Amino acid sequence: MSFLQISEKAGIARVALSRGKVNAVNETVVDELAECFRKLEEDRNIRAVILTGTGKFFTFGFDIPEFLGYAKNDFIRYLTKFTDFYTYLFTYPKPVIAALNGHTIAGGCMMAIACDYRIMVPGKAKISLNEIEFGSSLFAGSVELMKLWLGQRNAEAAMLGGTMFSVEEAHRLGLIDRIVPPEELEGEAEKTAARFAEKDAAAFRSIKKLLRKPLADDMKKRERDSILEFVDIWYSEATWRRLQEKVIHG
Repeated sequence: MSFLQISEKAGIARVALSRGKVNAVNETVVDELAECFRKLEEDRNIRAVILTGTGKFFTFGFDIPEFLGYAKNDFIRYLTKFTDFYTYLFTYPKPVIAALNGHTIAGGCMMAIACDYRIMVPGKAKISLNEIEFGSSLFAGSVELMKLWLGQRNAEAAMLGGTMFSVEEAHRLGLIDRIVPPEELEGEAEKTAARFAEKDAAAFRSIKKLLRKPLADDMKKRERDSILEFVDIWYSEATWRRLQEKVIHG
């Protein structure tokens, strides 16, 4: 795995994004995540998974400079992989704890809200689906996940406003489950994963499926159309200009 750091301790797997300063997500990262989680699903010794990042970022989202070089069909292929992965994560048969070590933005937020429990560090770190700020849309699945955790009204305000939530704001709204200092993040994630892992595995898998499969099925039905609309907007003249400016000015 080029961009993942994987370890295991007492039946808890730790998967850490490790790609440059901001852990930007590209097609290789998604391929590696999907492969890694499939293997962990099949490993009977693994009872829960922690998903985190290295450095001061969980992930700042998509690698925009790289995707500016993608043709439309290539970008559709990537987006299909990405949305398939967060839907898979949402219905993952084992507990998944998101240990958010820093900024959790756009695509990073989408992965985080697909997990079962989110722990985040305080300070300057933000969590957001802020795509509208650079003229981009969202995906059907990501919208449904935000509505699930925030409710319709708060989700609309967050996504239409492109709100960059502080950790405290996100916790108050229910987007984050727990706030811990950076030095306690790994330990708290391990404790939380262990508590989930104590549950009967078959019962956990069954109940999670009952809770989430209906929503996941609805997400899948609408995802393709949302991807195509996302791509149309992404490649529009106005959004393309904003994306290029974002790359130039950061």
